[in-house]
Amino acid sequence: MTHLNWRKSSFCQEGEACVHVAAAAPGADVKVAGSADPGEAYLSVSQTAWSAFLRALKGAGTS
Repeated sequence: MTHLNWRKSSFCQEGEACVHVAAAAPGADVKVAGSADPGEAYLSVSQTAWSAFLRALKGAGTS
């Protein structure tokens, strides 16, 4: 099993209700979790989909 280095969102408030993300290697699918134990259950999305999601979020803040 591949070790994942989970990172907590910088927009996280107090407590563990946060988004966590991890990628095993460059080009690998991005893992996305929203719990205190992100390794337990997560979504897996392609790098392309994750990049498009982040671009959409960043663009939403410009209006």
